[in-house]
Amino acid sequence: MSLIELNDTITIALSVKDRHVSAKWYKDMLGFESLYHADEAGWSELQTNTPGVTIGLGEHTKPAPGNCVPVFGIADLVEGRHRLENAGVKFDGPTDVVEGMVQTATFYDPDGNALMLAEDLTGGA
Repeated sequence: MSLIELNDTITIALSVKDRHVSAKWYKDMLGFESLYHADEAGWSELQTNTPGVTIGLGEHTKPAPGNCVPVFGIADLVEGRHRLENAGVKFDGPTDVVEGMVQTATFYDPDGNALMLAEDLTGGA
């Protein structure tokens, strides 16, 4: 039993220079939808394609990227990576493959926040 009871939501908070520019990038590149922009608080939130998981964008004059690495499951990493690279998205190197388990690729948003794609190679979900 845990000390607190958590609900079924997760917000992954990222530090960005311009929330509106970043929100558009997340919509255009990953298909996320804006939930709201709280301009007075310097905060925006986007719904990912995973129920209960949102991305929170905290606006900072000097963002501190790299505090977390959200990992997004993808059915076809090779095709997804190809599409993002063609859109100018930068990756940190070749796709990592653990045979029979997973393949992953780390990429970056415009503020240098690391994100990862992961394809399940187990034949499961």
